[in-house]
Amino acid sequence: MTEETPGFEEKPDVPSGATSDDAEPKAASSEGAAPAGDAAQIAGLTAQLDQVRKALEERTADLQRLQAEFQNYRRRVERDRITVKEIAIANLLTELLPVLDDIGRAREHGELVGGFKSVAESLETVAAKMGLQQFGKEGEPFDPTIHEALMHSYAPDVTETTCVAILQPGYRIGERTIRPARVAVAEPQPGAQTVKAEGAEEAPAAGDEKDNGPEEG
Repeated sequence: MTEETPGFEEKPDVPSGATSDDAEPKAASSEGAAPAGDAAQIAGLTAQLDQVRKALEERTADLQRLQAEFQNYRRRVERDRITVKEIAIANLLTELLPVLDDIGRAREHGELVGGFKSVAESLETVAAKMGLQQFGKEGEPFDPTIHEALMHSYAPDVTETTCVAILQPGYRIGERTIRPARVAVAEPQPGAQTVKAEGAEEAPAAGDEKDNGPEEG
């Protein structure tokens, strides 16, 4: 049997020509490789983060565009709903205008009495709540956009075309006229305008004679 010599310890084999100090730089170099790998990993994460931010911005822009389109759609639907409602009300009230005309004629002749008066006033109140407005008064200037002239005459006491009689009142809903007022109109008499014009021409002539007096003196 081989006996171990006391006092000697076994040491790892070292290649020929190499010392124990040569192993230390290898360990140091392996430790220095770690920071380089971390930098590459950070760069990759940064690139991924940029991609996520870009995708988020695109999705946000898409969402904002969809919200704007939805708001425009809601406003368009609301506007169309109001328009349809106004047209329906106008059509209904247009059908009631002959009834309102009969009520007006009955009131003028003193025939609006008893239960018929109550029903008539209730109908007029409902029509007014729905936005129906009556217009047309004697003495107002004639406006072809809201008046329809059924009779024509001349009068010395008017200075412009004037409604002298309301044959049938007009009705409107808001700014929309559903029936023009049917009226009799009167225009100034042509003779009265001519006399006025001649008088206006003579006035300066008299003034000229007055101005010539001091010059002769």
